[in-house]
Amino acid sequence: MKAIDRRGIDTKRLRENIPLLLMFIPVILFYFIFKYAPMAGLIIAFKDYNFFDGVFHSPWVGFDNFQKLFNNANSLKIIRNTLLLSSLNIFVGFPFPILLAILLNEVRKMWFKKIVQTLVYLPYFYSWIIVGGIVFSIFGIEGSWLSHWMSLLKLEPFPFLYNIKSWITIFVGAGIWKDMGFNAIIYMAAMTTIDPSLYESASMDGANKWKQIIHITIPGIAPTIILLFILSMGRVMEVGFDPIYVLQNAAVNDVSDVISTYIYRVGLQGAQFSLTTAMGMFESVIALILLLSVNWIARRFQKGLF
Repeated sequence: MKAIDRRGIDTKRLRENIPLLLMFIPVILFYFIFKYAPMAGLIIAFKDYNFFDGVFHSPWVGFDNFQKLFNNANSLKIIRNTLLLSSLNIFVGFPFPILLAILLNEVRKMWFKKIVQTLVYLPYFYSWIIVGGIVFSIFGIEGSWLSHWMSLLKLEPFPFLYNIKSWITIFVGAGIWKDMGFNAIIYMAAMTTIDPSLYESASMDGANKWKQIIHITIPGIAPTIILLFILSMGRVMEVGFDPIYVLQNAAVNDVSDVISTYIYRVGLQGAQFSLTTAMGMFESVIALILLLSVNWIARRFQKGLF
């Protein structure tokens, strides 16, 4: 019989789970100290922050920082660049890990599968400094691998990293190459939950590999695809500082100047903390709205995350 006190708490079950509850304490402390407590700093988005008065005694300015931000044409360009690059990263890069996982799942030679897996996982562990070095050694205008081969073919060297269209293509491609292998692990794990008898039945009915992928594999991992897509929408306003900072140059500044580099340049180097906090807050609010919107759409098809 359950030992339930006057507050409706099962005391016996509570005592049994005390070790598990204690294991949650470091996690709760981590999120409180590093995730929730820093949110109090958002208050300076509504103040004219200065070092002498500090966070709590700096004068209130209401929404002046937001008005200043959106009345500046450069701010709108930065938001546009962030949305453009982030959308390309998500919508162009999202299918590649799925495709890679499906291809690896169809490989029957284990030694070949392990070699390919190792090669495609490896770039994820490179820092963006290394990836940037590889990109410059391939696409740089002088002394690069590509310019060497173009000179052998009597072609004029092309400034791949100084042309806006080719820079965007290289930036998105480098991100896909770096993360594709690691992201494919999640889809491959999801494929292990598919009942093998489904493939055997489909094979006996004459379904070829393509039809098995379309009618068994993809529906089997559909919940994982939707889950990761919803989570990726939470990062739609977040391009990342490292890849932009490593690959950008003055010639492509019209498309490479994004929110993260703006916060670094204006906030940290220019000491305009209130203005860049307002920009960061705007970024987070838009990401939250998009995340909730996509989850609401997914819930209409019984696939919502929460």
